[in-house]
Amino acid sequence: MDAGIWVLFVLLLIPAGFVGYVIGKEQGDDEPAKQATGTVQQGEAIADGSSITAAPAFSAEDLTEEPQAAWLTNGGTLMNQRYSPLDEIDTGNVADLKGVWMTDLAGSGLAAKYSAEGQPIVYQGIIYVPTGEDDVFAVSVDTGKILWRYQAELDQKINSVCCGWLSRGVALGDGRVYLGQLDGTLVALDQKTGKRVWQTAVGDWQKGYTITAAPLYYDGMVITGVSGGEFSIRGRIQAYDAKTGKEMWRFHTMPGPGDVGHDSWPAGGNAWEHGGAPVWQTPAVDPELGLLYFSTGNASPDLDGRLREGDNLFSASIVALEAKTGKYKWHFQQVHHDIWDYDSPSPVVLFDAEFDGDEHKALAQASKTGWIYVLDRETGKPLLPIEEKPVPQDPLQKTSPTQPIPSYDPLFPHEVTDDDVAAIRKLVDKSTNLGADPKTIKGKGIYTPFNKDTVVIVPGPQGGNNWQPMSYSPETGLLYNCSMRSVAGYAQRNPALPEGKQGSVSDFGSVFTTTGFQAQTGFLTAFDPTSGKIEWQKRWPDSCYSGTVTTAGGIVFVGRNNGSLQAYDAESGDQLWSFQTGAGANTTPTVFEHRGKQYVTFLAGGNSLAATVHGDNLWLFSLEGTMGPVATGGTGEGTGHAGETPAEPTEQTKGDAQAGEQVWADNCSGCHGLNGTGGNGGPSLVSNPAASDMVKTRAQVTNGGGGMPSFKDTLTQKQIADVSAYVSQKIAKK
Repeated sequence: MDAGIWVLFVLLLIPAGFVGYVIGKEQGDDEPAKQATGTVQQGEAIADGSSITAAPAFSAEDLTEEPQAAWLTNGGTLMNQRYSPLDEIDTGNVADLKGVWMTDLAGSGLAAKYSAEGQPIVYQGIIYVPTGEDDVFAVSVDTGKILWRYQAELDQKINSVCCGWLSRGVALGDGRVYLGQLDGTLVALDQKTGKRVWQTAVGDWQKGYTITAAPLYYDGMVITGVSGGEFSIRGRIQAYDAKTGKEMWRFHTMPGPGDVGHDSWPAGGNAWEHGGAPVWQTPAVDPELGLLYFSTGNASPDLDGRLREGDNLFSASIVALEAKTGKYKWHFQQVHHDIWDYDSPSPVVLFDAEFDGDEHKALAQASKTGWIYVLDRETGKPLLPIEEKPVPQDPLQKTSPTQPIPSYDPLFPHEVTDDDVAAIRKLVDKSTNLGADPKTIKGKGIYTPFNKDTVVIVPGPQGGNNWQPMSYSPETGLLYNCSMRSVAGYAQRNPALPEGKQGSVSDFGSVFTTTGFQAQTGFLTAFDPTSGKIEWQKRWPDSCYSGTVTTAGGIVFVGRNNGSLQAYDAESGDQLWSFQTGAGANTTPTVFEHRGKQYVTFLAGGNSLAATVHGDNLWLFSLEGTMGPVATGGTGEGTGHAGETPAEPTEQTKGDAQAGEQVWADNCSGCHGLNGTGGNGGPSLVSNPAASDMVKTRAQVTNGGGGMPSFKDTLTQKQIADVSAYVSQKIAKK
């Protein structure tokens, strides 16, 4: 069969996982919650929020204190270390960790386009967590009951989402819960009721602006960036008054005329007005220095540098601002004139350590390049050696003559193997819309430019380190990082986007072919930021696609694509515990103490890009829990290969294209875009001859292949027929 419509990325549908929850019995104020024995299905909220204590206007001291009874920011503290000083759960007893309860979040975020990436916030016995639908839940630690639910009711026609519909968390402060929504809206919710207090438009999704990061509450402000680097936005980060939603300051990551960095863009042109550099994550703050830190995404178009000559600041950079004013302080660019989609969506981490005998205020950031960059956070200068070195050139792509290359090893080798080239070549050969008989060649290093021929490079656009946050332990002095070795073939074949189209469609400016998340090697790495050495590393047969948390008990918690939440010894890397949560474990755990007992809470909900099993399972674990692992919800990956002759569907109905539109929106738009013009690297199916073949399209949807899941067990025959009709009759013939 012809697989040209599928080889560039993955169309996703993941079955919902097992849902349910176990409710603890009523407790007195001083009695820790204990698990009951019943399991029931939970839908809407069944309790009121009268027991919720409103948070104060947290001070800088509150937000920098190591988290114990609460987890107040997305990163645990303003330093984003994701470190817990609790040690009741340690290397000697973590194997006894079991569930106290599991609550399902009312079926929110179960469709394939959603990803569960939100790390829970905890305060005064209440867990606050969002789903991929931007619904927010307040859940009692004592009982597992939902106290309130906020429903964002997002416009299902949003077509400017890059990488799955998701939220990476909420912020808390001054009696409100703050959420950035995919429609570009920042909202403040009453902490006791979940009702909307105020909302403000940060950006317009119809112009490419969305929000995926958890906001940061600091100094009476709520700070958030915008996503949309694939949709020709002008990146920025903004601060709002936490009480009113009024804008306090704004910093553009694409500097305008007269701003620092504007001369890194072509003179006289307007490329900087839609040059990308989104902010995918929650910033960190050093209150003593008065500085706020974040990293930025790719320049736009992602893979085409022809019309944006220069370094393209502040894309693919680490940036420091004055926290009160948003004024520029310093920057360090990790990739000059990025044409490989090597952005830095993972949060920066702040820590203090000794380098060559001197104490430094340090910052670390893990990039898609596969390197962890370590800087002095006062000056922005590297603390580990990084040298500007010559790299291969392409005058058409306006490549930078040098790149900042660390002297220490990346998290995995960058070398491209013959097997890598063969795998990409096989995919390219089966594509009908990539040009006649293109060559596939081995790249000469990570910064090899590309043109008409397909150049195979490691890592590809998925990283390296993607969005997953890493953690830092002051006890070991190590960073704990979850990354992947992706393989991609790059080629420059798309024409430049016409003026006026920016923001309305994705603009990669070219194409890349990738082997998919399930074919990538994953790495859990303990990295010494003072030496650049890897202390230990675990290698997995699939991508590592979860955040990490580390504790004073010597534990590193991390999730796996197969639904297992796992614990490793922070010193040795030995696996100590594994627990099946019932859905893809692709979020980040939160550790806290309640009524004198240590707990771990985790949302298992699956991930659209990783094609893992979907669910809405919010777990609470402790050493006193008695609930064991649950059955996995199934598989989120296909077993066939693109190009294989599939078995024919059993029911040969023609399909209803109108009904298929909703199936497409729920399950395909995250990769291919709502209009079929391409999403997170997914190919455009518009005017694609292969996509217009109803029989072949339906067979591919049924059986999967090439990294795409099989839908025969998760969609009905009618849904398969309907979405295939929609693709072949509407999308492919636009």
